[in-house]
Amino acid sequence: MLSQNTELLPNILDIIDTVFQEIVDRLSIVIFFKIGGENGFPLIVLWLICAAIFFTIRLGFPNIRLFKHAIDVVMGKYDDPNDSGQVSHFQALATALSGTIGLGNIAGVAIAIQLGGPGASFWMTLAGFVGMTSKFMECGLATKYRIIEADGTVEGGPMYYIKKGFADRGMSKIGQFLSYTFTFLLIPATLGTSVFQSNQAAAAFIEIIPGLPNWLFGIIIATIVGFVLIGGITRIVTITDKLTPSMAILYIIACGTILIHNFNLIPGAIATIITSAFAPQAVAGGIIGSMVMGIRRSCFSNEAGIGTAAIAHAAVKTNEPLREGIVALLEPFIDTIIVCNLTAITIVSTGVYATSPSGTSGIGITTEAFKTITDWFPIILLICVLLFAISTLISWSYYGQQAWIYLFGKPTLILYHLIYIFFAFLGTIVSVRSVVDFSDMMSLSMAVPNLIACYLLSNEVSADLKDYLHRLNSGLMPIKRNRN
Repeated sequence: MLSQNTELLPNILDIIDTVFQEIVDRLSIVIFFKIGGENGFPLIVLWLICAAIFFTIRLGFPNIRLFKHAIDVVMGKYDDPNDSGQVSHFQALATALSGTIGLGNIAGVAIAIQLGGPGASFWMTLAGFVGMTSKFMECGLATKYRIIEADGTVEGGPMYYIKKGFADRGMSKIGQFLSYTFTFLLIPATLGTSVFQSNQAAAAFIEIIPGLPNWLFGIIIATIVGFVLIGGITRIVTITDKLTPSMAILYIIACGTILIHNFNLIPGAIATIITSAFAPQAVAGGIIGSMVMGIRRSCFSNEAGIGTAAIAHAAVKTNEPLREGIVALLEPFIDTIIVCNLTAITIVSTGVYATSPSGTSGIGITTEAFKTITDWFPIILLICVLLFAISTLISWSYYGQQAWIYLFGKPTLILYHLIYIFFAFLGTIVSVRSVVDFSDMMSLSMAVPNLIACYLLSNEVSADLKDYLHRLNSGLMPIKRNRN
């Protein structure tokens, strides 16, 4: 019965895929404009990495000196249930991580290595390190400029600090333009993320358990997302603060098992990654190609500078805005420096990146790495993929909801829900190349208005940080709750 239904769909699905690819190709000419020709550096990627480096130096490397304090805050050392907000520091971090730790960490890393060589993971790590400061900036600002409604509901994110930050400096019209630009871009960005996650989840499922039609898998995953959308941030947090640690631990254990099995190959894999980062024979454009792929995958994976995670962090219970920015700097560390590197070393140490047939999907390469243990081991990868995909779909739906409310108000929110659910289904039937390009373009484009505002407000953040650290170090900021 399923096979008969499938035979009726190919022509329709091929048409959808072709039209979608044409749209993506035309958009990429503008959004991924390259400095220096075909093998040059995409301007949007350069914009992100330069901002991250500037903020890191401007604020005195907060990604290093605030790291221990960030852990203390996440562990609840400074929690106060009487503070304004809806969720704890841990819950805000878990929700944001559920949006960043996704298939970009599994399939995205494999794609970066496939297209940019093993050295791409080196540049990915470096971008993640400086990206910690971008995340600190945007999440601290989002918490500072958030709006708390009479019923306790929190609305926050770049659209709010962009608008207010410019208005406070007598540039209201520019602030409104950039704020609405960011918000308009955010909606298709959430749809792009929805497409990517469902696409790679379907690819993993069919790779490991063949036989289920893509379109049927799409209906199943769209139904799950639709059910969660009804509950808003409360249901999202309830799911993510349990799901995120579990899926991350499971994936770390799985990769750790492979690395233990290939323990003697790890030093060689790390050496290959480092030397390939500077080797002119790196895939897809030499050193520049390797660098671009690594930084691009890092920005897509941890979202530093894009502004999305700031929406989740703004809901935190705290009266110290920068404290949530400090918590947020842990995201790129966990997402990119730990999880992405686990994937990279796993793929490089097993050598599957060099032996997989041309055209193999990102998830297919990671699957081959898992098969080096035993034929059934990819089942664990499948579980991780499904958990990662669902958690990311859930978190990004919340980001889109906030954007939709900002633009059109709550009464029409059901329309966004229906569109988002459709794109979750669409991702399962379109090609992987168009999915990756569309998802990257929509996400990275938000960095333009977001980082303009961060540059504008960087002096304000610097002053707030000095005040925060003065009170912290002088004992004026006592621990509010002792953990037993």
